[in-house]
Amino acid sequence: MGLLSSKKAVIGMVLMIVGTLAMLPGMLPNSAQVMSYALVVGAGALTLGTWMVGTSEDGRPV
Repeated sequence: MGLLSSKKAVIGMVLMIVGTLAMLPGMLPNSAQVMSYALVVGAGALTLGTWMVGTSEDGRPV
């Protein structure tokens, strides 16, 4: 079974991309305080996406 055939894996990959992009503005040197809150949202989306991809297949998640 391929990784792209699982709906859970595709949603997880999208969350990983969105989480990474959400973290970028907060990591800039002169970012505003409000943009640092995007780091929390981005980290949450990245963590959830990684978990979804890791558990999308049968068997023991690595």
